[in-house]
Amino acid sequence: MSEIKRILDQMDRAFSGDAWHGPALLSLLDGLSAEDASKHPVAGAHSIWELVHHTAAWKAIAQHRLRGETVQVTTERDWPPVWEASEVAWKRSIENLSESHLRLRKVTEELDDHELEGNAGGSDDSRYVLLHGVIQHDLYHAGQIAILKKALR
Repeated sequence: MSEIKRILDQMDRAFSGDAWHGPALLSLLDGLSAEDASKHPVAGAHSIWELVHHTAAWKAIAQHRLRGETVQVTTERDWPPVWEASEVAWKRSIENLSESHLRLRKVTEELDDHELEGNAGGSDDSRYVLLHGVIQHDLYHAGQIAILKKALR
């Protein structure tokens, strides 16, 4: 199995698959209402919805960097705001997260193993480090979402 296929496997497990550590990111969002996703049950912490936007944003940033593009990460790009807390907007946010994952996956599939050592656009990190960082990022924020869900109870 190629390294790209191994990375894709881990990326999918963390996002929506059979993750070793516990529930994957997408499964943690299943059945969650817009109202609950927008709440801040832990003082000073982001809401689940804000974490969804942030995670989708970094999948998009990674996708651009894998293509060699330099991405300016502003505060608004890093943490896109939640403008409307409705069920329709929440569903759209989850769809955007899934679409961001699929676009990143497609760009990753187009890479060859030897391209992993090359730098990602506008970064000192290699494509290998960037892709593993995206996986780690999903897992980190999945853990936060799991805690926030418990705090909502």
